[in-house]
Amino acid sequence: MQAIETCRTEALGGQVYVCPDCEQVQYSYHSCRNRHCPKCQNEHAQAWLEQQQEMLLPVPYFLLTFTLPAGLRELARHQPRLMYDLLFRMSAEATQKLAQDPRFVGGQVGMVGVLHTWGRNLAYHPHVHYLVPAGGLAADRKTWLVARQKFLLPVKALSLIFRAKMRQALAKVDELISPEVWRQNWVVHCKAVGCGQMALKYLAPYIFRVAISNRRILKLEDGRVTFRYRATDTGQERLCTLAAEEFIRRFLQHILPKGFVKVRYYGFFSSGSRPHLAVVRQQLGQEAVQVDEVRSDQAQEAAPQSEKAHLCPVCGRPMQPGDPILPAKGRSPP
Repeated sequence: MQAIETCRTEALGGQVYVCPDCEQVQYSYHSCRNRHCPKCQNEHAQAWLEQQQEMLLPVPYFLLTFTLPAGLRELARHQPRLMYDLLFRMSAEATQKLAQDPRFVGGQVGMVGVLHTWGRNLAYHPHVHYLVPAGGLAADRKTWLVARQKFLLPVKALSLIFRAKMRQALAKVDELISPEVWRQNWVVHCKAVGCGQMALKYLAPYIFRVAISNRRILKLEDGRVTFRYRATDTGQERLCTLAAEEFIRRFLQHILPKGFVKVRYYGFFSSGSRPHLAVVRQQLGQEAVQVDEVRSDQAQEAAPQSEKAHLCPVCGRPMQPGDPILPAKGRSPP
């Protein structure tokens, strides 16, 4: 909260810019670079998107979504690191297991996953999105297996495997979980999202988006916050008004554990299997390229912001940097 409150204010210091022609002065304050700050993530999304071009394959892609059932969300609130990690690992294992079935893919698939914990009205709704290319590697790690363009995996079977794996992983704390959780249907979605370029553009905002952006907040009045969101069922825009304390509570429940990596790679996209991408490209007739190791979202968050040209708001000429603004005493970047 301190990082968000002081972001781009005099508390973090900054830089003075002066126009050499009309002597106009502008103050530019530093960003907090916190990954949960709504002001600091837009540039990172574009940088990540550009880096992922090297991993694109010339095949259709699918978006797989695994949702943690309501009966496990209270446990996730108390043990978020454990539950989010299991949500990733068990959903990835379930996908790889079903993909091995020769009726579907018959081999290992590549997966790029990102964790989301919120619904559109800031409700607690943990789920993982995966981008998966339509095909996989055979056991010999040399043969590309083509999947159907409009069908990847049966979601009903996938949800059953996912549920079974989660139950096995949570056996030690099963007494804390309602038996109804293991009898209900779990939600898994799979839909085609077009070519690789379109798929990446679809996923990039999910990776660096925070629970709510400033432009969705419409007003703060009489201690109540009003913001807009789109209803999931109808797609229509709606308004939600909450007491300020409740609004802050809803926002803070989506703060991830310190150091938790919310973007993960599985299958032939994982770091250990990345060399197989060259084989995949050969199979698909794509030129080989050098694939750099993909930085984690933490490394991207720590990367310095790119310098932008500061133009004079009066005459439009480039402004020159003047004296730096020192951070306010006792308040420094996180």
